Amino acid sequence: MAIRLHIGGREAREGWTLLNAQPGPDVDIVGDFRDLSQFKDGGVVEIYASHVLEHLAYSRETLPALKECHRILMPGGRLMLAVPDMEAICRLMVHEAATVQVQYQLMRILFGGQTDEWDYHKAGFTPDLLAGFLGNAGFQEVHRVESFGLFDDTSEIRVGDQRISLNVVARKTAG
Repeated sequence: MAIRLHIGGREAREGWTLLNAQPGPDVDIVGDFRDLSQFKDGGVVEIYASHVLEHLAYSRETLPALKECHRILMPGGRLMLAVPDMEAICRLMVHEAATVQVQYQLMRILFGGQTDEWDYHKAGFTPDLLAGFLGNAGFQEVHRVESFGLFDDTSEIRVGDQRISLNVVARKTAG
C-alpha cells in the first residue's frame, strides 16, 4: 500500500502518515525531513510539507531533502509544498499602510517564531527560486496553487487579505 506522507504535520488525518522532528500525540514517525531513508524508493504516492522547507539550510540541506522526496515518490506522485512567500512578505513589509504590529508578524513569518530550537528559518523562497530547487531535484512539472484544501495549517495563512504562503504542487514524471 502506498503511503501518503505529511512532513512536519501534527494533525491526524485518515490515510496520512505524520513525520515530525518533534514527538506529539498524533505523530506516527519522529524523524527529520533531511533523512527519509526509512522510506523505500517509489513507496510514497503523495508528500505534503507545509512550512518546513524554510527550516533547512539552503546551501546544503534544501536540495538533498527535495531529492529525497523525489526518490521516495512513485512515478506520477506529487509533492505539495508550502513555504513563506518572500515576494508577498517583502511587498507587505514595505507597504505604506504596514503598522509596526504587521511588520512584526511578517518578521516572525520570515525568520521563524523562534519559540524553540526548531522554529528558525534558514531559507526564503520566491516562486522562481522554489521552482529552480524543485527542477534541480528532478521534478519537471511544478505549478502554484491558491490552496491545497487538506489541512488547517500555515499554508492558509494571511496577513490582512493577502496570502503569504507560496503553495506549489510538483509532480514526479510518470515514466
